[in-house]
This record gives sequence, structure tokens and C-alpha cells, in this order.
Amino acid sequence: MALRLLTFPVMRKFLPLLAMCLLVGACATSTPQSRIAENPEKFAALTATQKSLVERGSIDRGMPKDGVYLAWGAPSTRFDGYQDRRSTERWDYAGTKPVYTSGFYGGYGYYNNWGYGYGSRYAPYGYRFAVGPEIVYVPYTRASVTFVKGKVDSWERIR
Repeated sequence: MALRLLTFPVMRKFLPLLAMCLLVGACATSTPQSRIAENPEKFAALTATQKSLVERGSIDRGMPKDGVYLAWGAPSTRFDGYQDRRSTERWDYAGTKPVYTSGFYGGYGYYNNWGYGYGSRYAPYGYRFAVGPEIVYVPYTRASVTFVKGKVDSWERIR
């Protein structure tokens, strides 16, 4: 019983810290250097020229899939295909870009000046409308790589 009472206040302080660490870790970006550190055997299998390209985050024709992964990361989508009587595989890398718009929003319900929403006992019932800026993130394909027999055949990327 004494151990149970002792751990509860500690857990109450520890859980928010743990949640914050997980959130920060989930938002960390992957770089070529971090992928190389995680996969040294894949990096060691590349030629000297390919290693130099990967370290700069670039790719070139003839590079294996592992080299592309180390340089650009995991693709958003993978496609199997057939072109010029050859089986192909295409990796697409997605991105998002913000589009700024002016929007109209509102509705009928419980509202007041302090931001209390539906169901609040402090808010009057009625209409509330507003017009304001809105940011919408639109997806796009930022890069594509086509492989033939496991090697880069062609690639394109937005500048």
C-alpha cells in the first residue's frame, strides 16, 4: 500500500514529461546522416561516388534502392509497373504546401465571448459567424524515382 501511494504522485509528474518526449521524438526529421547512422551496412555496400551523393542527399542513375533510401528516405507511395517491355518500380515522395484562403465559418449553438462551445452552461444559445484567414495544406508529389532491375533508371524532383 505504501508503494502504491508513493508511485502515484511520481507518475503524475512523469507522464506529462514522457508524453512531451514522445511528441518531440515523433516530430524529429530524418536526414541522410541519421539514416546512414541507422544503416551502416547499406551505406558500406555503395560505391565511393554513390556514398558522396548520399551524404549530400542526392541520387543518380544506376544507384541501388538502398542508396535512394539513404539519400531521400522512405517513399510515400510505391508503384509496380511495366514500360518498354521491362518491369519497373516507382517511388513517389509526397509533400504538402500551405494555401492561404479566406473562409466563412459559424453555426447555431452555445457561444459566448470566452470561447465556450456547445453545451457550456455559461454560454447563450444562438448564431455566431465569422470570416477569417484559413490555411489548408494541399498535397503534391515532390519527387519520383523509377527503378529497373533494382537500380535507378530515371528520377525527377521539384526544385
